[in-house]
Amino acid sequence: MKNLKTNIYFKVTTITFIGLLLLIPTFMIENLISEREWTQNDAIREVSAKWGEEQTISGPFISIPYHRYVKQFSQKDSIEKIVQLKEYLHVLPTQLTISGQINPEKRHRGIYEIVVYNSKLDISGTFNQFDLKALDIQPENILFDKAEFVVGINDLRGIEKQVNLNWDKEKLSFNPGVPSNDITGSGINASLAIDPNADKIYNFDFSLDLKGSQKLYFTPVGKVTDIDLSSEWPNPSFNGAFLPDNREVSEEGFNANWNVLHLNRNYPQIWASSRHSIEHSAFGIDLLLPVDNYQKSYRSIRYAILFIGFTFLVFFFIEVLNKIFIHPIQYILVGVSLIVFYTLLLAISEHLKFNLAFIISAVATLSLIAGYVKAILKSTKLTMLISGVLAVLYSFIFVIIQLQDYALLIGSIGVFIILGIVMYFSRKIDWYNLNLEAEE
Repeated sequence: MKNLKTNIYFKVTTITFIGLLLLIPTFMIENLISEREWTQNDAIREVSAKWGEEQTISGPFISIPYHRYVKQFSQKDSIEKIVQLKEYLHVLPTQLTISGQINPEKRHRGIYEIVVYNSKLDISGTFNQFDLKALDIQPENILFDKAEFVVGINDLRGIEKQVNLNWDKEKLSFNPGVPSNDITGSGINASLAIDPNADKIYNFDFSLDLKGSQKLYFTPVGKVTDIDLSSEWPNPSFNGAFLPDNREVSEEGFNANWNVLHLNRNYPQIWASSRHSIEHSAFGIDLLLPVDNYQKSYRSIRYAILFIGFTFLVFFFIEVLNKIFIHPIQYILVGVSLIVFYTLLLAISEHLKFNLAFIISAVATLSLIAGYVKAILKSTKLTMLISGVLAVLYSFIFVIIQLQDYALLIGSIGVFIILGIVMYFSRKIDWYNLNLEAEE
């Protein structure tokens, strides 16, 4: 037993095995982080399902039914016949203007916060005379008296008030549903009667009080689309196909303006059937809470192997240079303490800000390990050494987490410096004649 106690190869093998064994609870904590994140997303989905989902306003546009005739050959009786099909023309507005106010609210589900909003949108614009010459459709096959004014809305439960359309000095009421799924699968519509021979500009406007959760997006269906939004929310995220041309963000809220031309997107002002899709051109606002504790916890645990490996390496050098024997059980207890840090970090960050949770968890872990090392080594100097090494490691990881864009650069430099320090302190050790012997 004494030979095993002082055998350097047995010691290195044991330390390596313990380090690898501690990766098992590390992976379990990674799964726990993912599970807690899924729980948060479930809470968001539950509240959104009752309040209103993420909203995207697709349109407005006009859908006009028409008849298309195709030849169909019947193999059963060898007869070719003409079949009438009903399809839709889709006409986009020449000018589209949207202005609105978004009023966010915070709702709670357990320990989680979810952002929902009420919005009041004023939507107006114009349709010029329809140019149907390029579509190769006979005018007598187009049912202009069956035209419908369509506004695509993801979740109709978010509509708070009756929506009325002012169309060419006429007031019309909207009905639920869309005439076809060519452009959008959910929305509202109003029946129109269009005179194809009238050389005129059709003006429209309506107000929409819409509830939703987290996101509010729009599609630039106008030949010129101008959108102006404001809110008291101080942390907006502008996403989608287009960023605002002008924006002002402060602690009091934000104002943002988009101006998009038809040349900026990949579909025309008029087409038939489902030849084009507008969903990829959507853009707007994300009202997500600035909570990224799960992502940061996941990134920090990626460095667990560095913590364990470097801490064990310091203990090993203490044994080699000071002839102090440290039992494998003591390695295990210190390693478990390092792993418990991530559990503390995850649990505390769900209730406090991540940076504060990191500091509390690091101080608690450092205090625990420092007290244990002081008890087993009986040396203030070595205890300060271990504590200093861990403090540097925690500070290093904390900096990497904050500087996400430079994490690879800072991490590479840090690992290089650590390797240099290890090589420096081990330069004079005669590894071939090394033997561990505990002092009396």
